[in-house]
Amino acid sequence: MRDLLVVGGGPIGLATALYAVRAGLDVTVREPRTGVIDKACGEGLMPGAVASLQDLGVHLEGSAITGIRYLDRHHHVDAAFAAGVGMGVRRTVLHAALSQGLRSAGVSVVETPVAQLEDRGDHVLVDGERVRHVVAADGLHSTVRRLLGLDVPRPPSRRYGQRVHVECAPWTSLVEVHWASCGEAYVTPVGPGEIGVAVLSAQRRPFEELLTEFPLVRERIAGCTRSSVRGAGPLRQRSRRRVQGRVLLVGDAAGYVDALTGEGLAVGMAQARAAVDAVASGDPAAYEQAWRRIRRRHDALTLGLVTATRLPLARRALVPAARIAPALFRAAVNQLARPA
Repeated sequence: MRDLLVVGGGPIGLATALYAVRAGLDVTVREPRTGVIDKACGEGLMPGAVASLQDLGVHLEGSAITGIRYLDRHHHVDAAFAAGVGMGVRRTVLHAALSQGLRSAGVSVVETPVAQLEDRGDHVLVDGERVRHVVAADGLHSTVRRLLGLDVPRPPSRRYGQRVHVECAPWTSLVEVHWASCGEAYVTPVGPGEIGVAVLSAQRRPFEELLTEFPLVRERIAGCTRSSVRGAGPLRQRSRRRVQGRVLLVGDAAGYVDALTGEGLAVGMAQARAAVDAVASGDPAAYEQAWRRIRRRHDALTLGLVTATRLPLARRALVPAARIAPALFRAAVNQLARPA
């Protein structure tokens, strides 16, 4: 009987499998989509995420990210990373590098979806296959979370993300976060001649229409070739718990607040490592407390910021306030930039 089945072949699922190999577990991955998986995301890795990937032996080609810049139409404020450098990298490049690491480790990826899952006490039955443990890393709309009855009703206020790639040279090594009344636009260098532009908003409007709310971004990329638009959402997802018997949830499947603060991959990788540690120690229930510890710092700032900026006055005041108190802004950025 296999030690671990990882459901989900995105970056967090593949990282989970690599951590399992390092822990000496017999692991396989289930992912119905074939090849390299692309999806809408900001594609900026915080220094903590870069350090975790390097620790797994995954080395990437991308653009160095040295900090975060907040902007509105009249102000801007910068916060450099104090320890380490982040990286802007196409999600497809990240996925390909992790997939290569998995192949080198001899881990197989089975291209079938999960339809049935039942915890039998001393094992989990997944579509008729007996495995000792399952880690679900199958994303925002997790099938495993739904099969276990762990979904929590979504809040009435929902946010969505859209992303395009633009063929133009990055004009800064900072991730720019442009604030407007409709939401935020994120500009991330992902290569010497390419940037990613992502817009997060509670307004379900076409990307081009939302982009008109960000004149600085629109002017910068005017006339440049763009990719097609990819979208994701609603972003806020909640789970009743992260452990049910021998099944553990990691990454977006375990619950997600918002992409606003940008450290989703670093948090997801920390969860993957903690989940594998709990499985390897024979105490999967210990992961719940580890998950809470990992999420505490991220959720407090992200949820607080998302909640506060629903108020138009708070949203308009955010960048000027950060400019008035740059030390506080730098401290918040670097709190999120360090390893989870």
